[in-house]
Amino acid sequence: VQLVESGGGLVQAGGSLRLSCAASGRIFSSYGMGWFRQAPGKEREFVAAISRSGGSTYYADSVKGRFTISRDNVKNTVYLQMNSLKPEDTAAYYCAAEYTERDYVPGPRETDFGSWGQGTQVTVSS
Repeated sequence: VQLVESGGGLVQAGGSLRLSCAASGRIFSSYGMGWFRQAPGKEREFVAAISRSGGSTYYADSVKGRFTISRDNVKNTVYLQMNSLKPEDTAAYYCAAEYTERDYVPGPRETDFGSWGQGTQVTVSS
């Protein structure tokens, strides 16, 4: 599956952004999806993931209550709604996909996902 992220940009602290990840090449509804991020000088870290039906989600503690992952299996797109953004949320955000035979949430390790997008930059100014 090929993944293309969009929606990144520059936002002030306290603001919101919605990232999108468009998938192509395979049956999107057979893939669990995730979002990761990588700040300069830091390792890539898990942000959120969603099951292939969209019925189950999982979040990193650092974003719980502020970010929401969702998906539209008709549009072959997964979203990350980011509210109450903080400067420490500044990073390149990556979409990831993993084929799952059952409806569960993959992750949170990078190795739990087999396909990756190129990333979209999010910068939060203080």
